[in-house]
Amino acid sequence: MTSVLVVDDQDLIRAGLVALLRAAPGIEVVGEAADGESAVACAACLRPDVILMDIRMPGMDGTVATERILADAAAADSGAPPPRILVLTTFDLDEYVYAALRAGASGFLLKDTGPQRLIDAVSAVSRGDLLFAPSVTRRLIETYVSNADPAPAPGPATDLDLLTARECEVLRLTARGLSNTEIAEQLYIGEATVKTHLNRTMSKLNLDSRAQAVVLAYETGLVVPGGPAA
Repeated sequence: MTSVLVVDDQDLIRAGLVALLRAAPGIEVVGEAADGESAVACAACLRPDVILMDIRMPGMDGTVATERILADAAAADSGAPPPRILVLTTFDLDEYVYAALRAGASGFLLKDTGPQRLIDAVSAVSRGDLLFAPSVTRRLIETYVSNADPAPAPGPATDLDLLTARECEVLRLTARGLSNTEIAEQLYIGEATVKTHLNRTMSKLNLDSRAQAVVLAYETGLVVPGGPAA
């Protein structure tokens, strides 16, 4: 079971999220919080696997709460992995995305996300994936690749010829912001097969994370900034 703490200052939205997650198999809602201070206290007490975190809340906002929760988890040095924090907000604004990333969030979704995608996102981040709304992913990467200021640092191999056609396709869809489940559905293959292709891709190209794989897909032209979502 994946234990989840739901944080949102709006009672109706919080209740809806709790009801949705409680009805999902494999997910257990262990607590609720209406503000950042309560979220920090609940996270320390309940030690959830995943925290659904609102950004804009009175008092301590979601970004500061995320920083505090992860700092407290690191300071506790209990040997348990820190909670994965999935930011869920109404506001599709760069400043919130960047703030969430800097704070250590594992994902960023909008509140108009469909129920099944939200459930899949909770499962994905609980397994250690980074997950962002497709529109957010594209904008972040487009900003990255259009920034010509920093000199390029030595990076991983970029020879996509090392990849099979299926590995290239999985990489392309990953860079478009699709989850493993969505990639599996689109390509008519199993989710475990998607993971295998992605792991082989990262190994062949000497990549350390899914985020690096996304950046590489844009840098090599496998995905074109401003192109179609899938």
